[in-house]
Amino acid sequence: MGSDRALGPLQSCYRTNFLWWNVEYDRKSKEKRSISMALQDLPPSRMALLGMLLGLLMASCFTFCLSHQNPEFALTSPEKSRTKEVERKETTAEEELDSEVLEVFHPTHEWQALRPGQAVPAGSHVRLNLQSGAREVKLQEEDKFRSNLKGLKKGRRLDINTNTYTSQDLKSALAKFKEGAEVESSKEDKARQAKVKRLFRPIEELKKEFEELNVVIETDMQIMVRLINKFNSSSSSLEEKIAALFDLEYYVHQMDNAQDLLSFGGLQVVINGLNSTEPLVKEYAAFVLGAAFSSNPKVQVEAIEGGALQKLLVILATEQPLPAKKKVLFALCSLLRHFPYAQQQFLKLGGLQVLRSLVQAKGTEVLAVRVVTLLYDLVTEKMFAEEEADLTWETSPEKLQQYRQVHLLPGLREQGWCEITAHLLALPEHDAREKVLQTLGALLATCRDRYRQDPQLSRTLVSLQAEYQALAALELRDGEDEGYFRELLGSINSLLKELR
Repeated sequence: MGSDRALGPLQSCYRTNFLWWNVEYDRKSKEKRSISMALQDLPPSRMALLGMLLGLLMASCFTFCLSHQNPEFALTSPEKSRTKEVERKETTAEEELDSEVLEVFHPTHEWQALRPGQAVPAGSHVRLNLQSGAREVKLQEEDKFRSNLKGLKKGRRLDINTNTYTSQDLKSALAKFKEGAEVESSKEDKARQAKVKRLFRPIEELKKEFEELNVVIETDMQIMVRLINKFNSSSSSLEEKIAALFDLEYYVHQMDNAQDLLSFGGLQVVINGLNSTEPLVKEYAAFVLGAAFSSNPKVQVEAIEGGALQKLLVILATEQPLPAKKKVLFALCSLLRHFPYAQQQFLKLGGLQVLRSLVQAKGTEVLAVRVVTLLYDLVTEKMFAEEEADLTWETSPEKLQQYRQVHLLPGLREQGWCEITAHLLALPEHDAREKVLQTLGALLATCRDRYRQDPQLSRTLVSLQAEYQALAALELRDGEDEGYFRELLGSINSLLKELR
């Protein structure tokens, strides 16, 4: 192909004629020999005439080649070149159009040629005719066209001039299309909300129906306010006040509810209930306070500021029924645990003397075990806080400083708690003995000399050692290698070893 282009159209034509003559020569070789022999026999006049005929034939071939020559030469598709030429013309024509004014094309169900610069309505079917190179437009199939129009009908109608529209109109149309999509999504949301409303009834309707049934729906906060008002009302009977406190204790177990009790002054109302002359009111008021204080620092601080500690110690120091003292001791334990400032105030107010009197009173063995448990918790709590600060540095400096200001161990030694705790080993219950043995071990560093000077403690430990050896042997016989009595026996053996 490259050689043909180099020769040019005229030489290509000569080459074609030469090849044709060769083919004719191969096909009629025999005839040529006969013709050659005949030509040799022709006279000179005939030979001249034959030469003229051949010259005319070559001239006519030359003229034919010139009239049918291809500007793109060999192996060029005339259809493709014509398509490119049409596209170039359309591009030039579109560039010459005014960009602000466009003519709207109205398609039908038949294919129509689209002129340059015409705007096609949305939903039309556009194709490129490869034969002619022109773009053609028609309406889509009826069902598809209707489905496309549904989206337009759901949104706002698009007002378009039937003749022309500008580029600003196009931008406005796009914005309206987006608005239509938003309207459609909002309609879907409304439909979904309507479905939810059909499945679930609104709270206002439920409240109205419950009111008709004399049933009122209340939040925890509303219930606590109502209970505090009933308890604080002078018109409420003793039974109603006790019932209000009993119900209130259930709600203040939750930390958030206990803190909400502060927001409307309910905690102080309950603290003031400790001053009541009715033992039941004191008992259940302390019951509510113990539940609210438990692991709730915010409530604990408010209770100290509200004078709860002093009121609790007064009840424990005076003659009160045993159930009331149980609940008050429960409230005191909840207030002191994990609150070093309250522990300082407890020591300043003579709390150890109050507890000593409580333990030494007759018929208070149950309270004695609880007191010993409280002392063990306070001693080990301070010990663990100091060890944690030395090992991990996670304890805050303020809290560690507060714990160091709690001089609990010297106070226990001064108030005679070494001997009091040792004598509690005489209690018959195994659980009580376990708690007393734990407290003896926690006080060992402070009370070691006192323990050694107490002969009754040594006799009690030896007696308990023999008793629990027998019980541990029974456990071992039953297949329990690490039984409960074996653990108690280990505590007794360890304590005896330290006291030798």
